[in-house]
Amino acid sequence: MKELILGGARSGKSHYAEVCASESGLNVLYVATAQSLDDEMQQRIKHHQQQRPTHWQLIEEPLDLVSVLKSKANEKTCILVDCLTLWLSNQLCSEEYKNKLNKNIDELVSILPTLSGKIIFVSNEVSMGIIPMGELNRRFIDEAGRLHQRLAAVCDSVTLMVAGIPSHIKGN
Repeated sequence: MKELILGGARSGKSHYAEVCASESGLNVLYVATAQSLDDEMQQRIKHHQQQRPTHWQLIEEPLDLVSVLKSKANEKTCILVDCLTLWLSNQLCSEEYKNKLNKNIDELVSILPTLSGKIIFVSNEVSMGIIPMGELNRRFIDEAGRLHQRLAAVCDSVTLMVAGIPSHIKGN
């Protein structure tokens, strides 16, 4: 089962994903893509750490998500990836990865159906607002939209979180 959970900032998507992972009955591997590059992000990371059960396994991987999924996906594990938009922005801001972004997204989308176990992706829905100024910001919005469309096509379930309420768009 592959699931994509989308929502705006503070919409409840991470909490909902954590509940889904807990209720899966599987061992949970939490894949964190955030990098603590400033005080505000450090506080966000700390908040997420305090919300998670301590027995969950954790891998912090801001860039090479595909390798983690390939090596860790199995029938006994629920992998929770939080979050795809941070993974995307990490790639766009990395000199090493930004030119490989399309290749990395292609690989993610193509391997996903072949992976066993439950995989839950959390991502920010960023395409419902105004178009931002700045080339990098517009590229980020465009790439996130394309990534979400492609993942939604191969995921079994897509959920949009609004004000802490899940709205199931695809699947159960």
